[in-house]
Amino acid sequence: MKRETPPWLAPRTGYAHVPFCGHHCGYCDFAVISGHDHLIDHYLDALDLEMSGLGAPHPVETLFIGGGTPTYPNPDQFARLLATVNRWLPFGEWTVGSGQWAEKVSKAAPGVLDSSAHSAFSSTAHCPLPTAHSPREFSVESTPDSLTAEKAAIFAAHGGTRVSIGVQSFRPESLAALDRRHTAEQIPAAVAAVRANGLQLSLDLIFAAPGSTLETWAADLDAALALGPDHVSTYGLTYEKGTPLWKQRRGGLVAVVPEDDELAMYELAIDRLTAAGFEHYEVSNFARPGCRSRHNERYWANEAYFGFGAGAARYVGGVRELNTRDTKAYVRKVLSGESPTFQSERLEPRERAFETVGTQLRRLSGIARGRFAEQTGFGLDALLGDRLPRLVDAGLLADDGASVRLTRRGLFVADAVIEELMKALGE
Repeated sequence: MKRETPPWLAPRTGYAHVPFCGHHCGYCDFAVISGHDHLIDHYLDALDLEMSGLGAPHPVETLFIGGGTPTYPNPDQFARLLATVNRWLPFGEWTVGSGQWAEKVSKAAPGVLDSSAHSAFSSTAHCPLPTAHSPREFSVESTPDSLTAEKAAIFAAHGGTRVSIGVQSFRPESLAALDRRHTAEQIPAAVAAVRANGLQLSLDLIFAAPGSTLETWAADLDAALALGPDHVSTYGLTYEKGTPLWKQRRGGLVAVVPEDDELAMYELAIDRLTAAGFEHYEVSNFARPGCRSRHNERYWANEAYFGFGAGAARYVGGVRELNTRDTKAYVRKVLSGESPTFQSERLEPRERAFETVGTQLRRLSGIARGRFAEQTGFGLDALLGDRLPRLVDAGLLADDGASVRLTRRGLFVADAVIEELMKALGE
């Protein structure tokens, strides 16, 4: 009997990166570029050419276009972007096709790629919106000042299902501290554009912005809930080294929120959002029933994925690759026939297993022992040694025999728990 290629070997999800922004925010450390709009058309040429390396269209289950600000280009450019991504990564029956990526999968899983096509769609519940009859998920990131009614309509016309708006805060002082250029007054219009086109709505929020308090954060949560989102992501502000905000902190120019207050803000987000009917399903993510980000769930499961564009990462056929973050270099390399990849690494099975621990533990459901062994070839207990029971005894992990997950206390120090488990890799 022919076998189905497991999702941790052959990608069933795709990501495309659009680095262009109207403004580079002071806290942002992503691969972005601003003030170079003349490069957008050239970039779209390069993205199309890079994706053509698939050899043939490769059907997927989920798509995500991130940035940068994918909705920053003008409507014609935005439509062209969507058409390119749809052409090379369409929704439909899942097969491997040909080209360099199929070759990588074939080397990693010989004899598997002749499996018969199967339905790309799972049987999980779907976000209960009028247009959510199709189980596919096609997401795009946006900002309140770049998402117009026209662009939302274009996205829906190209099969889009979900928009994630980087609101970050409704408070002018926090927006200024984060160096955001949109205003709170622009947020309702962007939300209305999403809903008018039957799209799912996700809102991103940042807590612990300089000068914020538990009270101002509570007001942000209430304002977000008042907009009726299907999904909310909450992130504690990180001062990434080298960013303008990091430099301001080093110079004592910002009012940094105390760590205890930041933890209280996170706890408030959990309590407020779950009380409003949201499921807390990943460290930073909350969803109404059926409205999880299924694309990101693929990442947290540590399955294979395609990634295209400047700064994009991918994991295909056991090889992890990363494209150059320099937009100009990316365009130059791809259009001249060179690979934009600047880092390529074939992970050893044990390394991949530890990476899987780190990603799956971020889920509230944690790590299922049986699935983990099937995916990695390692038993969880043998891999982690005595670190696992020690963290259970410390009240940071819960172990019911079938799975291991973070406790509520463990959620507050999730990065530290994962870091402690990763130490076993060197033993």
